[in-house]
This record gives sequence, C-alpha cells and structure tokens, in this order.
Amino acid sequence: MLSCSLLIISLLVTPIQSEAQKGPIAVENWFSKLPNAKEKLTKLHFYFHDIVSGKKPTKTFASPTYFGLVSVIDNPLTAGTAPKSQIVGRAQGITAYTSFTDFSLLMTLNLVFTSGEYNGSTLSVVGYNPFTQEYREMPIVGGSGLFRLARGVATAQTAKFNRRTGNAVVEYNVMVLHY
Repeated sequence: MLSCSLLIISLLVTPIQSEAQKGPIAVENWFSKLPNAKEKLTKLHFYFHDIVSGKKPTKTFASPTYFGLVSVIDNPLTAGTAPKSQIVGRAQGITAYTSFTDFSLLMTLNLVFTSGEYNGSTLSVVGYNPFTQEYREMPIVGGSGLFRLARGVATAQTAKFNRRTGNAVVEYNVMVLHY
C-alpha cells in the first residue's frame, strides 16, 4: 500500500515540476525576482459567444427551473461579434442562477487564451453577473502564464441577443494588473 501511495504521489508531483520548467522563466526563479518586478497593466477586448441552441451548444443546463440552474460552459472568445470571427480563446467554467428575485448568475470562469500574444495564458473571473442589466462588472481574481498574480476587472455588455434561441454575444472589456 505504501509503495502504491508513493507511486501516486510521484506521478502527481512529476507533471507539476515539469510544467513549471516549461515557461519562459522557471516558477522558482520567477518568484525570487518578484520583489523587483514591475507590475503591468493590460487592457483586453473580446466577445463571449453564449450558444444554448443548435447542434453544438456551449452551455448545458442541469435543471428546468431558473433558481439553482447550473450550467457548464465552454464558450468561444472572438475578436469580433460574428461567430466566424478570429477565435482568441475560450471561456470555460460554471454559471449558476443564484437569486430568487433577479436574473443573475454566479460565474466562475477561466478565460483561456489560445492565440496571439497571450496564447497559453489564463485569467480567472469569479463574481456576480446580473446579466439583464446593460453594464456588468466582475472581478479578475487570478491568472497564469503572462497573467501571473493577476487582479482586475472585467466589464460585460450584451452586444447581441436572440430571444428565440437564447443565444447571446457579450462584449467584454478587461483591465488586469499582473507581473
């Protein structure tokens, strides 16, 4: 039993160590340089495609009611509002309807960038999204890759909404501080 536990631990630790060494700066060296690092401000702009109908929905529902409705998403992030716009990443995470009185969501998302300058980097969004309001603001609580130790804000505004299908395109503007 002990050798099985050690094997499992070594299998779990080995990938983490090798992943840390893959980046431009090893994680250990990166943390030692942090006191002298200059914090950067990055501004991002993209569109979130929330597709609930058709052959390939990006959101699935686990309940027929709104309160308590939880969905897992894997939505494309694009450079423009058109579905065929250049894909810059994916929004992957969980949304849940959390209010008895409003149409609002608790969102826990990873914004995973898959192209361009930020390819391989992520931002984590966790917060309240009253999606029927014109303007929404959610906190950025972390990140990886080029966005290590990220913090900031993501603002969202619905650019397009199809009442018949429920599909939406949401414009995001992100301001993030990172090292």
